[in-house]
Amino acid sequence: MFAKLPLKLTAPFDPEGISKLISTRHIPENDSYWDQMHPKTVTTLVRVVTSRLFNLVSDHTFPVQQSTASVTSYASSLIKAATAERNSTKEVLNCIRILQRVLPVIFEVEGESNAFELEVFWKKVQIDHEGGLQVDEPQFSSQSVDLKVKAKQTLPSLGEKLFGCIMDLLFCCGFTLPTKIQVDHYKINYVIWEKGVGSTVDPGPNSQYDSNKIEVLRLLLVLFSRQIYISPASLFGKPSFFTLHMVRKTPRRDVLTLLCSLLNTILNSTPNNLTIASVAGKVPYNHLVFKGEDSRVALVGMCLQVLCVLLDFQSGPAKDVVSGNDENTVSMPTAQTNAFRYFLAKLHRMQDFAFILDGITSILDQQLAETIILFWKMIELNKKFRSYVLDSDKVVDVLAYLFSYGLEIKDKPQQHGLCRSISYIVQTLSAEPAFGKKLHLPVKIQLPTKWSTPGTAADFMITSIYSMMSTTSGAMTSLYPALILALSNVAPYLKNLSVVSSNRLIQLFTSFANARFLLSDESHPRLLFLMLEVFNSVIFHHLSDNPNLLYAIIMAHKTFQDLATFTLASGLREIRHAELVREERTRHGDPNRKSMGETDIEAGDVQAEKARLSRNESYSVPARSERMESVLECAPDDEDGEALSIPTRQSDKARGKMRERPESSETTSSPELLASAGVGRSGFVPTQEWVDDSLPLDTVMLVISELLPKIQSLQGGGQKAATTGDIIDFLRSVSLVGVLPPLPPLHPRKFTWSDASMVWLTSFIWGEIYVHGMSPLGIWSSTKVRLFFVKHTSSQPRQITGTMSHVVGELFSPARQRPEFP
Repeated sequence: MFAKLPLKLTAPFDPEGISKLISTRHIPENDSYWDQMHPKTVTTLVRVVTSRLFNLVSDHTFPVQQSTASVTSYASSLIKAATAERNSTKEVLNCIRILQRVLPVIFEVEGESNAFELEVFWKKVQIDHEGGLQVDEPQFSSQSVDLKVKAKQTLPSLGEKLFGCIMDLLFCCGFTLPTKIQVDHYKINYVIWEKGVGSTVDPGPNSQYDSNKIEVLRLLLVLFSRQIYISPASLFGKPSFFTLHMVRKTPRRDVLTLLCSLLNTILNSTPNNLTIASVAGKVPYNHLVFKGEDSRVALVGMCLQVLCVLLDFQSGPAKDVVSGNDENTVSMPTAQTNAFRYFLAKLHRMQDFAFILDGITSILDQQLAETIILFWKMIELNKKFRSYVLDSDKVVDVLAYLFSYGLEIKDKPQQHGLCRSISYIVQTLSAEPAFGKKLHLPVKIQLPTKWSTPGTAADFMITSIYSMMSTTSGAMTSLYPALILALSNVAPYLKNLSVVSSNRLIQLFTSFANARFLLSDESHPRLLFLMLEVFNSVIFHHLSDNPNLLYAIIMAHKTFQDLATFTLASGLREIRHAELVREERTRHGDPNRKSMGETDIEAGDVQAEKARLSRNESYSVPARSERMESVLECAPDDEDGEALSIPTRQSDKARGKMRERPESSETTSSPELLASAGVGRSGFVPTQEWVDDSLPLDTVMLVISELLPKIQSLQGGGQKAATTGDIIDFLRSVSLVGVLPPLPPLHPRKFTWSDASMVWLTSFIWGEIYVHGMSPLGIWSSTKVRLFFVKHTSSQPRQITGTMSHVVGELFSPARQRPEFP
């Protein structure tokens, strides 16, 4: 390919010059070839390869026409391969692959500096243009003559030309598109790749075209990967110029064509009839994707990655525009900030929404992580699509898919980022009233047996949240706020909860009310506040429709009453008592004590659930404290939620029926202060003033005070004691009109983005892409990534990094100031 280049361009790369990058797939890191790199060769390499790429694409011989699949044509292709006949298509692919290998190294060396790429990729050259403007001689001249001034013409930068070339390659007939759609001699035709959004024409699949698309999209992804070599703190202030150019400078026609092409390619992929259980443990998706065994699957994966990166990008001037007042702020993209986000938000046709939703649900078991992110971006950016999903019965299927994946991967720490995404998606959906109104529907899709739950979608949601929180030994505490917020949001719409799900809610509440957990962190009372809101919402809106939950609340009345009289001193005594009991059990052993995993997972029999609930009623304080220590460790603050400083108003009747909290006569002594200092974590020390903050206990205490005596009377009075069924029937007919306070307004809490959550999502997306890129090409391997932490198996330093650092350090001064965004 480079045989006819001038000697001065290839000489610095002896031995074998640039061609070794093509002929040798893996050049060892300690190879002497890398020692030849110096400033001129690095710049020359990029400029020569890109220049050659531009010339090839514009040449009339590109692309080389594919031969028919016959024995004769195959034999003739072998004869031609043995000769020196030029193949422009292969040369273009070689240029693309060279850039894929070189650019990550340049990005790594530059780090947060942008001197090299500004000089090589974004520097615009001005040339003189003869015969331009004519101006007269100045006023104070003795003789009048016309002077011709040379006009300056600004040429596109190398980066602009590279992106233009990439876009042309993505829509080049004979290279990435079928030749049958070529119009006359114009080989570049901006048509959508497949039928779906914006197109009803399907040109048909072609494995060779798919392979070429993969190579071009991978180069695009490599250019976007400039982001991963920026630290999280600088992510917004120092955006990738390459991604910035793509989302802000690409013409509208090109944006729409590429956006629809990526979407349709993703959503037209056919399912492999796999079950959730067989694939959920293989997240983010099948790693055979990049081994060249199925170009179609690989293309879908590459399209997902590119589209997720484009829809996520909000750095620098690409950030969404914020509008509205302090209470109702709304941030939305514009065509000037990020055209891909903007035009995705503008989709409005019902047939497009149906195509997208059907496609997403059909590929959730193939391309897991990126599909979930794509769905999240769709419901976040496009309000009409979100409404369409919520009005469809398929929202229950989506909920079941999300929680099934979350349950499958909850015990894998490397996949907790995906669990976090799922929790935020569920919180986003739960804030919509239409979502809560769909939870009475049953789950129709086939779920793994171990996660299936009899009842409605609400029962499945509650038991899934309980399992994700109680069986992970505190490893997923960062997800607690979002999951409990989702329960609080849907609580006003819960009906006919089963015995199992009702008991799960009580068990979560009991865990959060544990003294050790409650006093260990300043944010923990917030979780307890939200669980009380769940109970209050059910009581206010659907009291008689939830007799199982009402019965569970009454049977757990002691926990609520203890919480109403909770003080710092009593909490510390409870913790100390639990420690003494545990020490005693450690000395003597307790063979009949079940492990935490057995207690949590045991949930199959309804009667066993009722019996266990009765046993919990008679539990002593130490047993409850000990159980909580093994379930919930510590929940950090949730930076994305809302503060819950909502004052509680106690009615007169509630004050009369609630147990009065002891006044400050129970002051905290010095030993107790020392004890409280040891309870809190990360330097937090609970105080009596902090404990005195009100919890919304009024409504539950009113219910208990009204119904507990009646239940006790049914159980012990009369000639025949009432059965559990009789009590449930009685609770189903209960009405507390006139007893409960007025119905409070609904305040669903939506998921709100913060800078921290945006950085986390960007890191998560690029972390998944980085892992996929490790095999088989290893595009970013052995480079020092700054956006997230990478644990390498080998600590051997890469020699090329030091060489390139020396190159860039000598060529460009680090003191150069960063200019404005191009």
